[in-house]
Amino acid sequence: MRLAGLLMTLMVVFAGTATAVDVRVVGGERVSIDDHPWVVYVTDASGNQFCGGTLVSPTKVVTAAHCAAMRTPRNTRVVLGREDRQSSAGVVARLTDIWVHPDYVSADQGSDVAVLTLRDAVGFTSLPLARATDEELYEPGTSGLVLGWGRTSEQGSSSRYLMGATVPVMDDGHCENAYPQFDPDEMTCAGYPEGGVDTCQGDSGGPYVAGGRLIGITSWGEGCAREGKPGVYSEVKRYAEDIEAQLRI
Repeated sequence: MRLAGLLMTLMVVFAGTATAVDVRVVGGERVSIDDHPWVVYVTDASGNQFCGGTLVSPTKVVTAAHCAAMRTPRNTRVVLGREDRQSSAGVVARLTDIWVHPDYVSADQGSDVAVLTLRDAVGFTSLPLARATDEELYEPGTSGLVLGWGRTSEQGSSSRYLMGATVPVMDDGHCENAYPQFDPDEMTCAGYPEGGVDTCQGDSGGPYVAGGRLIGITSWGEGCAREGKPGVYSEVKRYAEDIEAQLRI
């Protein structure tokens, strides 16, 4: 199976409010949580998964703003260390706080970044953030890994197991041609011109990783793994200072 559907444009319902966003993993294959202990998924209080995230410190998870904007700590959980969503492995963590970037309006307008604060510190390995000095990680052609439990095809079901796929960073010009609203100062896009591999519904907020760092947050796109429609990710180096400020709280 492939990770090409994580950014599929759909109506995702958060707390009864519908928001047009893209989320997914299509064209990938099953991967081990042991190899990626920092990847997590986000659920409602009943355990229904709707987004992904990345553990970046013992008490902080980075996700997309569109995953968190309509949530409260009381009705949101983070699941860590669980590869199979039908298992009881790992930890279900409760939250004390949700920070959404103050400039966020919608995913395709940028600032699609949020930080969830866990009630208790966890012992899982965290993933470093890309910083402003990590320009080389955003060079076109750089191979990055996307991960999630989202749909494995545009109209398919969510994955029971953690899936992963490799997609290259694309040239900003290609991204701007694909999406007029693409902002190269705040976003990066990744995929193949012919499509076939991508993130999809349920993958939003999850990691895009290169060079051992979190370089992107799954944000939006049109459909899943469509030709000429790559996935779009919030550019972590652009928001690293904002995120790090939250890590100090």
